[in-house]
Amino acid sequence: MIDERPRTLLFIALGLLLFGWMMPFLMVLRVVESTFFLNFLSWGASVGGLYLGVIAVASLVRRRKK
Repeated sequence: MIDERPRTLLFIALGLLLFGWMMPFLMVLRVVESTFFLNFLSWGASVGGLYLGVIAVASLVRRRKK
C-alpha cells in the first residue's frame, strides 16, 4: 500500500507537519488555549508527519531506481 501512492503519503505527511507546527505557534500567540491533549496531538502530528515523510521519500527513491 505504501509503495503504491508515495506522493499522496507525502502530502499527508506535509499536512501533519504543518499542523504540528501551526498549533504550537497559535498556542504561543494565545489564539488557541494550550491544553495537554492539544500539546500531545501536535507533537504526535509532528512525529507522525516526519515518519510518513521519510517513508514516502524512501519509497519515491526506490521506485525511481527501478
